[in-house]
Amino acid sequence: QVQLVESGGGLVQPGGSLSLSCSASGFTVDYYAIGWFREAPGKEREAIGCISSSTEHTSYSGAVKGRFTISRDNAKNTVYLQMNSLKPEDTAVYYCAAFNGICLVVMDSVAGARKGIYAYWGQGAQVTVSS
Repeated sequence: QVQLVESGGGLVQPGGSLSLSCSASGFTVDYYAIGWFREAPGKEREAIGCISSSTEHTSYSGAVKGRFTISRDNAKNTVYLQMNSLKPEDTAVYYCAAFNGICLVVMDSVAGARKGIYAYWGQGAQVTVSS
């Protein structure tokens, strides 16, 4: 079965850390740019970061740059999102998605917002930052 499966969400206090995993089955994650997105209540889904295919090049939105880190483990066919210094405004459902193209498109607020351009989506993981 071809799919992306996310894990690792939960509740964390402000200033804390959390890691999300995005594991691929049925395809090789290294062949795709993998984007991370989040959707907060009442807000549109936004791209927060991306890791390019076949390289370790990453891109981040201004809201998370310096706090979040994306990495990939090809042996496990998995991409990770490490989130540090979490804030209440980081509360959202987080999604990963595979794109057969470049991160420049994923991170574009117009081009990257079209959900249909992504080959696969994860099911989403809830992250709640609250004291």
